[in-house]
Formats: sequence, C-alpha cells, structure tokens
Amino acid sequence: MKIVTLIGARPQIIKAAALSRAIKNRFSDEIQEVIIHTGQHYDTNMSQAFIDELGIPEPDYNLNIGSGSHGVQTAGMITGTEEILLREKPDYLVLYGDTNSTLAGAIAASKIHVPIAHIEAGLRSFNKSMPEEINRIMADHASTLLFSPTGTGLQNLIREGFDKDNLPPFTADHPGIFHCGDVMYDNSRYFRKIAEEKSDILKMQQLEGEPFFLATVHRDNNTDQPERLNAIFEAFLEISRESRTPLVLPLHPRTAKLLGKNLDNRLYHQLQQEENIRLIPPVSFLDMIILESRCEMVFTDSGGVQKEAYFFEKPAIILRSETEWKEIIEQGCGIIVNADRNKIIQAFEHFSRVRKELQFPPLFGDGKATEFIAGILLQNQS
Repeated sequence: MKIVTLIGARPQIIKAAALSRAIKNRFSDEIQEVIIHTGQHYDTNMSQAFIDELGIPEPDYNLNIGSGSHGVQTAGMITGTEEILLREKPDYLVLYGDTNSTLAGAIAASKIHVPIAHIEAGLRSFNKSMPEEINRIMADHASTLLFSPTGTGLQNLIREGFDKDNLPPFTADHPGIFHCGDVMYDNSRYFRKIAEEKSDILKMQQLEGEPFFLATVHRDNNTDQPERLNAIFEAFLEISRESRTPLVLPLHPRTAKLLGKNLDNRLYHQLQQEENIRLIPPVSFLDMIILESRCEMVFTDSGGVQKEAYFFEKPAIILRSETEWKEIIEQGCGIIVNADRNKIIQAFEHFSRVRKELQFPPLFGDGKATEFIAGILLQNQS
C-alpha cells in the first residue's frame, strides 16, 4: 500500500520519525511512504536539522509555504497537497496533531476522497479560541482511522458520536477509532540512548552534574500579549534568583523576536543580566531529550513538552489555562497555572516539596504505538 505522510511543524517531523522507522524496520515490503513537507516551519533549526538528526527520509515534496496569516498559510497548503494527492493516488493520507498543516491536509484529502489516518486523535482542550483545537476537531471528523494516544482521547471521540464498536471496512462515514498509545513515547524510548551518546548540551551550558530547570514558551497567546509574557518572566526571574538554580529556556523564534518588544524594559534588562536565566537558541531534539531527562522541573506552554516531561518523570508547570493531556494533571504530575505569576511560583514551591514522592505510571502505552498503527493501516487497505 502507499501512504502519504504530511508534516510541517517540528513536532510533526519528530512524530513522523517513529512511523517511518516502524515502516523501515517491519513493513518495508508492504508499505510505501511518500512524505510532504508543507514548509510551515521553515527555519533550519526548526525543520531540516530535525530531519537530518532523526534519520527521517528526505521529503519527496516541499511546498515551501512559510509564514503568513492562518488563511493564507492554510490555503497554500490545501492547494499544494491536493495536487500531490491527485498525482500519487495514495491509500491513506497520514496526519499528525493539530497544526495548520493538519487542517489543510484534512480538507484537501476529504474533498477528493482520499482516506485520512489521524494520529493523536481525540485530544481536546475544550477551548475553541485556540486554533489548534479547531484544527484537531476538524481533522478528526474528516478521518477514516483515528488513533488516540490516551484513554481520555478515546472517550472524547465517543462523546462526539464516534462508535467504538464499528467493524471494518472503515470509511469516513464509518470510521474506526483506536487507543494505540503515544508515538512520542516510542520516540523518547528509542532516542534517549542516542541522545546520551551524541548530545553535548549540558557541557556547553556548564550544567553537567548540576541541578537546573527547563522552560519553553512559544504559544502566541503568551508571546503576543505583554501582560502574560511579563508575568511569566517575572516568575522565572524570581524562581531562579530565590532557588539560585539555572533556568534554561531554548527560545522559539517567535519568542526571541517578541521578548524585546513585549517585555517591560526593566524586566528585559534584568533577564539579560541574570546569570541563572539561560536564554539559548532552539535546540535539537536530542539536546531537548537530555534537557528534559536531566532537569529538576519543567515550565511549558507546549503540549508535547508536557508529555515528554512525564515520560522522563519530571513535574510540569503548565503555562496555559487548560491542557489536552488531562491525565498528567489527574496523576498530580502537572499543575495548570496559566500566565499567573503567583500561581507559577506556588506550583514551583509545591513541586519542590513533593517532587521525590511523585508517581509516574505508564499512561502513554508500551512504546509500540507505530507498529500498531501500521498494522491497522494494512488491515484496512482500500
């Protein structure tokens, strides 16, 4: 069978690595994979470097869309993806997550009746002001095969009208839903050993054997709103000073561009002078694995980093008003603090007290999600 995999943002490139690896190692005689890169993330550090580092096959097509408004960006992706699907005539278009690339692929494929397999289906933050929430809902409801990483995700789909008892053959009008585990758990297990051998990020940052915290901030509702951005960085500054512990923050390009513009001048100057605040360029996936696995605690507005913190048994302070990974909160290993300075500090103090008592049961599968997904694709070949 032939599948077309659509990637566009850094997390999708990483997730696609897991499925590409499963196909190469176990299904190379049965599945041909064609890869489209939309170019949604076009910075070398955010895209090509990850393809090179993770050993993903070079994309067969690159749409080179680049940045732009949601409408302009998504429209260009729909046009380019449709042309390629008509040329390649795949059995499935495989989509990941909730980006504009995901939405564009779902629209393009559904209009010309190419079956869609959506990996990371069923995730819901229940906040439709987030573009990602709209993207993931629309992708799910256009899909033939829906692969949810968690039991909660599966229940979300059932509440929206999907029937867990549907039997093959599956179609867009008779979809199949599956709890398969998380492809990123597959990746984290596979790449951790490689990261330990190849990454020198701790040496470069003079953190070998030293405690440190890790932070990521990239969502536009945090970076684009000065009040929120100031509250987050005021908390970071206080935490790093009071604890006398470095806080490492790999800067997303959007965040790097907006810090000087949206932060209070006094706070921005203090950040530049504070030796325990480490504002560094974007890091590779292997470097990120090392930072996540060796840090004491994670502060993030990224859904993926929340999960990876859990994989490596680190508490997560979530800089959002909600999360699609509710299991982490229910387990007591994550706290939602929004962009509230006081709540960020209180969550930090809480985890500083209880960190060694936290439990991290295996909520995200057995590390074989991609093998399961490939098997279902083959079973339902059109």
